[in-house]
Amino acid sequence: MKEKEIIKNGEGKNYNYSQDHCFVKLSSHHTNGELSFVEDTLKPGFYLGRHHHKIMTEVFYILEGTVELIFDDETIIATKGDTITVPPNVWHAARCTEGGKMLSIFKNGQFDLYLEKLAQMADADFEDAELMASINAEFDIYEDRS
Repeated sequence: MKEKEIIKNGEGKNYNYSQDHCFVKLSSHHTNGELSFVEDTLKPGFYLGRHHHKIMTEVFYILEGTVELIFDDETIIATKGDTITVPPNVWHAARCTEGGKMLSIFKNGQFDLYLEKLAQMADADFEDAELMASINAEFDIYEDRS
């Protein structure tokens, strides 16, 4: 039996990127790869490009600020307390002009392991489109390359 885990405010494995600062609140290691939670502080000007997942369901719960979620058929302006669930095979993008915070929940996804892998890469690796496409596919992330 696994031990309980308590992660307090401001704690958790963290990854501080140019556009956001992520704290892993629930690692997929504790859920047999089925679930992970990431507290994501979105820096002003945050933009996540159009992508989809073939297996993973993504849930966004807005904690602070305004987040624009862009789908092929509509754009949703989400604010504090709003929850948006994105099932597999739905193309989406996100923008946060002023900065904000959200809890991202990944069902059947190991997004925390994706963040871990990105943190180990050199800057030049991010410029290698073929390498990035391979890593993204490993973690069920498919970007719009058009």
